[in-house]
Amino acid sequence: MSTATIFLIVILALVAYIISIYNRLVRHKNLVEEGWSGIETQLKRRANLIPNLIETVKGYAGHEKDTLEDVVRLRNQATSATDVAERGVAEGMLTKALGKLFALAEAYPDLKANENFMQLQGALQELEDQIQLARRYYNGTVRDMNILVESFPSNFVAGQFNFSRAKFFEIEEDADRAVPQVSFESD
Repeated sequence: MSTATIFLIVILALVAYIISIYNRLVRHKNLVEEGWSGIETQLKRRANLIPNLIETVKGYAGHEKDTLEDVVRLRNQATSATDVAERGVAEGMLTKALGKLFALAEAYPDLKANENFMQLQGALQELEDQIQLARRYYNGTVRDMNILVESFPSNFVAGQFNFSRAKFFEIEEDADRAVPQVSFESD
């Protein structure tokens, strides 16, 4: 074999390897987009249930106007968020406000017994579970994409074709971040 033939084979192998890495990057990018679409679907379903919940609660706890307005405001803020991180913060605040709303229902036995309220509460709980599943899937695809974007030698190909790190979707909840205070001292 001549030197030119060996050189050509090496160049072709290198090009094939670069194409392979590029295709893996595209596949992972598409998986991230698919994962985000799954999260958005569940979040939209939850956002669509909130007006019905507000109307149901309003009939029983109309004087709890601040809590109801907070839920509506945070719902609008969450649905208008454009960035993944911004959406996570907004959804966390909405989740917290919904928790307050359900805690408020404890003070109204007639509301707790209302069939529509119970169905909405069950549907929202099921959606929270679906959101968690979608979030796990999305964050798994983001992890895989980020590993590929940052690992050698695929990081060179990623840089050349403008692939970048994807952002994880984390719902910020104060309750998740809070450290419980425990005291063993006896008074």
